[in-house]
Amino acid sequence: MELILIFISASIVNNFVLAYFLGICPFIGVSNKTENAVNMGLATTFVMTLTAAATWPIYHHVLVRFNVPFLQYVTFIIIIASLVQLVEMYVRKASPALYRALGIFLPLITTNCAILGLALFMVLRDYNYLESIVFGFATGIGFTLAIVMMSGIREELEFADVPEHFRGAPITFIVAGMLALAFMGFAGLIRG
Repeated sequence: MELILIFISASIVNNFVLAYFLGICPFIGVSNKTENAVNMGLATTFVMTLTAAATWPIYHHVLVRFNVPFLQYVTFIIIIASLVQLVEMYVRKASPALYRALGIFLPLITTNCAILGLALFMVLRDYNYLESIVFGFATGIGFTLAIVMMSGIREELEFADVPEHFRGAPITFIVAGMLALAFMGFAGLIRG
């Protein structure tokens, strides 16, 4: 039951993009087409799950054991960068079309603050190994959900009668704010 609550909380109620505003750069940058958004979401979910699986043992069995938890930021960034490089090499080899479609956004996963936030929240919440992996997967699913919803709305907005001054970035930010308000409503229902 605890794992289900962690999953629902991380993916919907406390969605990293729409509740904590982590990962906004790829959320805005890649959400112009649904296909790109799905691919970016799946790649991010994969990296987030791997990050949770890799950072938990290193934090608990190395950093805490040798009394150097203050090195967690540097350690987590190195782990995330290494994992993204592995994913990038795999995607380049396995699916050149997907690699070209993601373009610059695949290396940007390295600097996606949602992934670093995942590692830090995992430590702060003192999850065990299995809970950390579920949390990592759920945050990736939440990221994917948010970016795919945004891409669907943005594709529909191309055919909408949007006033000229609101076209492009302004309407994108307005929609992002409305989505964030809607997701924050989930947190109000749970707490209220």
